[in-house]
Amino acid sequence: MKQPLKNVRLGVIGGSGLYDMPGARVVKEVRVRTPFGTPSDKITIAEISGVAVAFLPRHGVGHRILPTEINSRANIFALKMLGVERVIGVGATGSLKEEIKPKDLVIPDQLVDRTRSRPSTFFGQGLVAHVSFAEPFCPDMRRVLGDGSKRLGIPSHLGGVYVCMEGPAFSTKAESLENCRWGYAVIGMTALPEAKLAREAEMCFATVAFATDYDCWREGEEAVDAFAVIENLKGGAGRARQVIGATVEALTQGEPACSCRRALERAVVTDPKKAAGSKALRRLKLIVGKYFKGR
Repeated sequence: MKQPLKNVRLGVIGGSGLYDMPGARVVKEVRVRTPFGTPSDKITIAEISGVAVAFLPRHGVGHRILPTEINSRANIFALKMLGVERVIGVGATGSLKEEIKPKDLVIPDQLVDRTRSRPSTFFGQGLVAHVSFAEPFCPDMRRVLGDGSKRLGIPSHLGGVYVCMEGPAFSTKAESLENCRWGYAVIGMTALPEAKLAREAEMCFATVAFATDYDCWREGEEAVDAFAVIENLKGGAGRARQVIGATVEALTQGEPACSCRRALERAVVTDPKKAAGSKALRRLKLIVGKYFKGR
């Protein structure tokens, strides 16, 4: 894929059936090769309310890829190659608060990184950048998604800390209780490094998390069981589809007021003379090329 598809401004990373919603029409499926390898699976372009949306199954169709094995760099870069400007990450999480019930949606505003084995930057090998990540999720997207869930009457929570663990095993009880004491809202395995990579790619990014369980901190609650999680996952994913369907138009209209699209303006620290002609610069031309014009 050499040329971006026209008008595919919104991307969704999540389950393989997220585009299966009333009124959605599949336009095409595309395979994209990136400088960072191949994405998790082919990308489905679907039309919803007249808007083209790119859907990428994070774990591959049939859920074949562990969280640690996901090639997030290829996933984010592939969406960038398609012309996507805003990305919604959808995923199951464990609730760390009594008021966040299974199947509730959470649109977090903060992240804590507990991952260990995942490449989390496009940079390196001769090109260095340090993006601002104080506010890891796009405020514009969070507002639109939150408003959409309220209009639909879907139980949802705007704000809260998403703590991202490595997995694939769930938390120990001691870890779960510690996360509760820190005041985190939900725990999951997929928001990172997606959010960091999207920021480096100057794409707006927000997460729609849905709770499937109470992790294992809650007294009297069964320990997390994958089969029980899957049952609640179906309900939570259905609510996420509703919110996406109700907000695609708002998410693709106008230019954002956020600073996500300018994340690299003051982030690249490598001397342009040293970077000129390097393999790293050629690899990242799609992302940083505008900052090295004439170099």
